[in-house]
Amino acid sequence: MRFGPVPLDQALGGVLAHSVDLTDGRLRKGHVLGAPDLAALAAAGRTEITVARMEPGDVAEDDAALELARALVSGPGLRLAPVGTGRVNIHAEGPGVVRIDAPRIHAANAADPMITIATVPEWQRVTAGTMVATVKIIAWAVGGAALARACAAAAGALGHCAPVMSQAVLIETTVGDGPPLAKGLRVTGQRLARLGVTLAHHVVVPHRIDALAAALAAAPEAGLVLILTGSATSDPRDVAPEAVRAAGGTVDHVGMPVDPGNLLFLGRFRDRPLIGLPGCARSPALNGADWVLERLVCGVAVTPADIQAMGVGGLLMEIPTRPQPRDPA
Repeated sequence: MRFGPVPLDQALGGVLAHSVDLTDGRLRKGHVLGAPDLAALAAAGRTEITVARMEPGDVAEDDAALELARALVSGPGLRLAPVGTGRVNIHAEGPGVVRIDAPRIHAANAADPMITIATVPEWQRVTAGTMVATVKIIAWAVGGAALARACAAAAGALGHCAPVMSQAVLIETTVGDGPPLAKGLRVTGQRLARLGVTLAHHVVVPHRIDALAAALAAAPEAGLVLILTGSATSDPRDVAPEAVRAAGGTVDHVGMPVDPGNLLFLGRFRDRPLIGLPGCARSPALNGADWVLERLVCGVAVTPADIQAMGVGGLLMEIPTRPQPRDPA
């Protein structure tokens, strides 16, 4: 693409690079100049004007943005907004999490400085209408070869994982004679509801290995098992992990490098994923349990390695009501 100032008698058919005020009215940038426009510019005292001109092999900004956006999206659950000014926004059609192949996005953005893709963070939870990405062609046109490289690099790099579970079980434990905090049940129900999951079963038992193991064994079938203890799980052999093992389940990982959320544990019971929720899950504020729960509900496997890789970006907003805030002062 050629870009720069030209005499008016050479500007016919060029794309106006900047808006221009006329004696009567205004020509807006992006306008393709015709003979009447050049006459109006001359009447306004202009002798030259800055334009962009496509060269052989160039692809206009809107066409390029649409082609790249179509290459980027993989599978159902995402929709492309109408293209305009070289931009296509991509939105979620329903609840879920966003799958992003970051190396592919990086490679596409490296194809040409005028070709850009911006996305939300990987595995971001979304609802219907959430914008998950935007494709923007900065220049009025880009070379066809660069666009082809970007499309090949970005192919299938963006996807939507919809919820695959419909029900969950919550087991709470209490220490002493006091009842559990009501907000644990309420907030957990809210977390599940935003992904279309209902809480099919809730029970409260004493904070003992035998009582919790019995509650697990008696729980009805559901896609996800959640345990919220009255005393934090601070060791792989603490009450809740040991109760899971006693009931015939497995504990795959204890702890996570996300704060709030350090005291989470992950396991399986009757071939269903199980999360030992940290105490901060009683707050509606974002915590590490959200990242694990949301992926599991949407059918995305979470391994110990996945959890251990959450540390960068894992320093989340402080919850003032926590008993041990980060800053002792």
